[in-house]
This record gives sequence, C-alpha cells and structure tokens, in this order.
Amino acid sequence: MIIAGIDEAGRGPCVGPMVLAVACIEKKNEEKLQEIGVKDSKMLSPKQRDKLFTQIHAIASEVGYVEVSAKEIDSLRDWKSLNEVEAMRIGLLLNSLKVKPEIVFVDSPDVLAGNFAERIKKYISFKTIIRSEHKADQNYPVVSAASIVAKVQRDLAIVELEKIYGKIGSGYPHDESTIKFLKNFLQQNNQLPEIVRKSWLTTQRIMNEKFQQKII
Repeated sequence: MIIAGIDEAGRGPCVGPMVLAVACIEKKNEEKLQEIGVKDSKMLSPKQRDKLFTQIHAIASEVGYVEVSAKEIDSLRDWKSLNEVEAMRIGLLLNSLKVKPEIVFVDSPDVLAGNFAERIKKYISFKTIIRSEHKADQNYPVVSAASIVAKVQRDLAIVELEKIYGKIGSGYPHDESTIKFLKNFLQQNNQLPEIVRKSWLTTQRIMNEKFQQKII
C-alpha cells in the first residue's frame, strides 16, 4: 500500500514562493523514515535537512514538489483564500503522481482540520483517503519527510533569488534582513519586484510609509 505525506514551506513569508511537497512510500517502509531520523523540518538544522533530503529520495517511491510564486499567490488571493490556493496546488501535485496513494496525510492550515481535506478533494481526479490533521508534520513520518523536501526546495529557491536580488533574508516579516531588502529596493526603484507578495500586510505597510498612502 502506498501512502503519501504533504506539507508546505514558505506559507507566511512576504518574499519568495510557497513550496508544497509530497513524499510517497510503501507503508511497509515507513519505519525506514523513522530510522534515518525524519522529523518536522523546523526541528532540524540546514545540514541535517540536506542530508535527510537525499536519504528520503532514496527511500521514497516518489517525491514531488510545486512552487507557488509570490505573483501567483497575489493574483489568486484576489478571489481565493490562501488555504484554498494551497488546496488547489496540492490537487495538482497529487494528480501528477505516477502511482496514486491509497491514503494521504496532510498538515492542515484550516482551523477545523477536516475542512482542509474537503478542500483538496475538489481538486483531485482519483479516489483516495485524505487525513488532514494539525501537527501532522510532527505525528507522521511521511509528512515529516514532505516537510523536509519542501523546506530544502524553498531554501534553494531563496538562494537562486539572492543571486539576482542580493541578500533578502528568510523572506519572513520578522526578519530584519528581509525588511531592509524591501525598504532598500523600494527606495531605489519606487516599486517592489515580482518576488514580493504585495498582498501581505507587512508589504503594504512598507509601501504606505514610502508613498504616504492610506491602507484600506
């Protein structure tokens, strides 16, 4: 029996993409993920994540990911909630799998965890059981594996962006390096690049400071 885990990295940042990842594995091999030490990516160092990233690919039957750009997030959020955007892209990710899993475990962003499963079902083209739970990335090794894949791919995306734009930090609103990047870029260009989520309140506040516009 094939099971799958899904998680994201970069849901909250105001800079860079959100990355959704899926890890599929034979149920009988699930213990191998525990043996190599997979856990929620936030509990691991970058070096540990990189090592596990390689090991996960060796153990899993299939691994995949999709990036949702800042520009795409802004555009979709004009008519969809971020939870709905995430569910849509998870649907595409699952539909792209060569072998469809019988059970999918998902870390839920919805306040009511089960609601997220119903969102996802609208976007998949095959029958499967979806178990959407809070803290699934801590409770299910296969979701932990997906969280590691998502985080590594998100970090790689940031590295590539920094080759173009210079230091941008983690992209999160609490990161002083990110705020400095936003303010400096805006000061020099009178606009923000497409890698910035302009619908984020942090971004709007910075633009308001620059242009003295009232946020409605």
